[in-house]
Parts: sequence; structure tokens; C-alpha cells
Amino acid sequence: MKSAAARRSAAVSSHPKAPLYQLLAEDIKAMGVEAAFGLMSDDTALFATALDSAGVRFYGARHENTALAMADGYAYATGRLGVAVIGRGPALANGLHAAVYASRTGSPVLIVYGEAATAGAPNGLGPDYKALDGVGVLRAAGLRTFSATSPQAARTALADAASAALAGAAVSLHLPTNVQLAEIERPASPLELRRPERKPAPATVQSIAAAAAVLAGATRPLILAGLGAHRAGAREALAALADRIGALLVTTARGKDLFRGSPWNLGIIGSFSHSVARRMAEQADCVLVFGAGLNFLTTSFGTSLPQVPLIHVDAVRANIGRWLNADVAVVGDARLVAEQLAEAVPERPAKAKPFRDEAVRRLIAGFDIARDFQPADTARTLDPRTLAVELERLLPQDRNLVVDGGNFLGVVPYLSVPDPGAFKMIGDFASIGLGFGAALGMAKGRPDRTTVLVVGDGGFLMTLGELETVVREDLPLVIVVMNDCAYGAEVHFLRLRQQPVGKSVFPDVDFAPIAQGFGFEAATVRTLEDLERVAPKLRRPDGPVLIDCKINADVAAPFMSEFAHFEGRH
Repeated sequence: MKSAAARRSAAVSSHPKAPLYQLLAEDIKAMGVEAAFGLMSDDTALFATALDSAGVRFYGARHENTALAMADGYAYATGRLGVAVIGRGPALANGLHAAVYASRTGSPVLIVYGEAATAGAPNGLGPDYKALDGVGVLRAAGLRTFSATSPQAARTALADAASAALAGAAVSLHLPTNVQLAEIERPASPLELRRPERKPAPATVQSIAAAAAVLAGATRPLILAGLGAHRAGAREALAALADRIGALLVTTARGKDLFRGSPWNLGIIGSFSHSVARRMAEQADCVLVFGAGLNFLTTSFGTSLPQVPLIHVDAVRANIGRWLNADVAVVGDARLVAEQLAEAVPERPAKAKPFRDEAVRRLIAGFDIARDFQPADTARTLDPRTLAVELERLLPQDRNLVVDGGNFLGVVPYLSVPDPGAFKMIGDFASIGLGFGAALGMAKGRPDRTTVLVVGDGGFLMTLGELETVVREDLPLVIVVMNDCAYGAEVHFLRLRQQPVGKSVFPDVDFAPIAQGFGFEAATVRTLEDLERVAPKLRRPDGPVLIDCKINADVAAPFMSEFAHFEGRH
């Protein structure tokens, strides 16, 4: 029989001590996390290295904004936890832009932040040049913050932070350096991650009855679906409801291509509408909205939808009527509500479905978006719409599409995606420069698809150093630089107000040789003939590809004039 001392010795040796940063890295691995993104600092270097050693591949960026955007893009593409690791002080200041952005996207992002040693820790090295109230800054940015105030509380703080992120929010976990370095006994069991349960909820009988009563008086209904409808898996239920009531189908920009393949699909409504979509939407006598916020791009600053009864369906009550008043509010899951309405509304005969007659079918089937504009190509530049039409033909159809901010957003209707989850529009903070990081995250999250980044020359120059990240980390990416030698949105903003544009335009930068220096296949495109020469690289990209597309700066996105007209009315 073993002595008491021997038993105690065996117990101690069965749970040897380890530094907390190592245990937290192992906990994150145990949560099922496979990738983390960041830019290490002295206060996170040990933790980042431990993550990689534990089997959580650490992808290092060249700027903190990119690192955080990578985590957001990865989370968006996969629905899984996106982990970003950055340092304190100047590192946080660098990453604040992306932190605010992440707080608004609704993606599950966990930012692990290296914090200064907690009060009482020895410090004999003079002033703390990195001093910054990280908790206060990130709270002001809109993030919920969690702090590992002691070694004993650290694992619980990690579990709480990860659970909060998985509920659909960006959160931060603050790890003081002395807490990270503390050695504690290795736990007997892995950290338990509490995943929030999201049980879809149907609408009340009363709200369904109210919506059905409005639909009973409508003969030309229009169903408008957003990203929320896609996430609810509502596509088939909405298509069935549309068939039952004789509705046409449109989406928001973020719900792009949800109804791809349907003969009754009009594409995007609002600032990205084509002419047939606008023409048919104007004839609607009732609008049913599912999982969409109805922001100014969806409504073209209040002009894209007719003044008819509007039924707004959303799982979150606060989203209903936020930007546009609703006549009937229906709180519930988009798929379940569509099924409820299909049961509540009687099937209509064909003659009572004017939106479904043969003339409408032929109109939609015969529409070609490539003929919906007058090309404005020049001898040395392409109309961005012409370029996008050709890219639609050349690029692999099974793709992720990430679009940074800028005037070139006008190309969105011309490039398709398999479903809304493959499309990411960087507009939640009305900024530019985060598209590169988001595209890298999506490329890692969905490597089965070709990831295409469409970015302006202004946003691209902000993140040029990440070309090295693409090659070093072997992240497959096709970059389309929409190069108008300007901050294009500002050019048109100034022109529409009869102001000089000189400070918003720049000399031409030739990005192709720069990208080649980093290891990209790259080319400059000024004409369709130039584009055809690089077509094989676009059809079957093998490694990173960049095309520097010189576009006509005179072509304005539709929302630029809409904004100016809106200003004039108010």
C-alpha cells in the first residue's frame, strides 16, 4: 500500500503545472478552433506561439486592422468562432478601425488582447509607453469586454467570452501579462464551451392573421429578402409562398443571389437594382420583407419601394421599422413565418396572379444586365460595369466575393455568387481598407471556393503590405483592383456639389509589378483585349493572382446621385 506522501506526490505529478498562456491555447484548441489571426506583440507573443503549437494555426498579418478583419471574414464564412490576437496600446490603436467594424457585423469574433500586468505587479522600468485604457476603448467601440483578473479566473473568462461571441457579437478578452505567465496546475478536464441555443420561433397567430388580411387585398405582392432570410434557411419557404400568392422576388444587396435560378427573381432592390427590377417593383401593391433592415441602399434613400402596405418580418423586434415604417410587424423566424403565411393565405388561381403571367416571365427571362447601361470605355480605361460583366464570365462560378468600399460598388449587380453567404460587403463602418483582411479570412474559411477581392486603389494602398501575407501564409486569392487613380466616391461627391476635385485624384500607380515582386501572377488591364490575355489565370487560378484594372473615373455608382438628391430634399 502506498503511503499518504506517495499518494500526494502521484496526485501532484498527474496534474503538472504549466503556464496559463499555454493552457488557454489548449482550451481554445479544445473548443474546436482551427485558425487564429493576429499580429503578435511582446504581450501576446507567447500566447500566439502557444496557439500555433497547440494546433490552432496562427496566421500573421502585417497590420492589426487586417488581423481583426481576417477573423471577421473567417467567422462570416464559416459561422465558427473567429479568433484574433493583438497587443495592447499602439497595437489596439492600430486595430481600432477593424474592432469597431467587427462590433457591427454580428459575426462571432473573439479578440484576445494582451493587457498590462495587473495592479501590484513589480514594475521598475520607468513609464509605460504603451499605457492605454483598452477596456474603455473597446467598450466605446461597441464590444463587450471580459478580463482575466487572476490566473484562477482566466479560464472562466475565456469560456464566457467565447460563448458571448458565439451568440453573434465581437467581444474582447483581456489577458494581463503576469496572469499569462502564472503557472497553475493543468486542469483535469477541458474547458466547457457553452454554445448559445438558437431555437427558431414562429410568429403569433394574431400577427399572421394581420399579415394575411393585408395580403388578401393585394394582387401584385413583392417579397423582399435579406441576409437574415438566408441565415434562417428560408429560401425554399419564401419561393413556395411567392408561388402561392403570385409574388415576385427581390433581395437586399447582402441577400444577393438568394433566389438565383428562380424565373421570378428580379435580383437586388434599391441602389443596386437593374431597370426591370425597378420597373416591376414600382407596380407592387404590397411588400413583404423577410430578414432585412431596409437601409438607405435597399430603399434608394426612400424611393425604391412604392407607397403600399408593408409587412416586415424579423426575428428581432427592434429591427422592424428601424429605417422604414411597417404597416404590419411580424416577429418570428423568416422560414417559419413564410410557412405560416403559406398556410394562412389561400392558393390563388392563375388569373389572380398578374405578376406571374407569361409576359412577365418573358420580360425577366429576356433581360440581359450587360445591355442595361451604355458602356463608357475609353482608349486607356474600362467602364467598371463592362469589366464586371466580363469578369462574371471568366472567374470560377463557385466563388466567394468580397467587395471593399468605394464608388466601384456599382459593380455588385454584375458579379454573381452561389448564395448570400459567399458575398461580403464591407460597409458596416462606411470605411475602406478592410476588404483585404476579410477576403483573407474567407479564403481560409472556405478554401473550396475561389475567393475574389474587389478593391479600389485607395483601399488597396492602405493594405498593400498584406500582399506578403497572402504569399507567406499560402492563402489563395484573386485580387481585382478597381484603379481609377482617385478616391472615386469623393470625386463624385465633390462634382455633384460643383466643387474642385483636385485633392481627391492621384497619379497612376502600376500595381502589377509590385504584386509580382511579392510572388503574384499579375497583369495590368486597360482594355478587354488585355483582360482576355489573362483569362486563363482567372478561369483556373493557381496561386495568388492580381489584375490592376484601370477604370473610367467618370462612371459613378447610382447611390452617389441618390445621395445628392436626398440631400437636396432635406
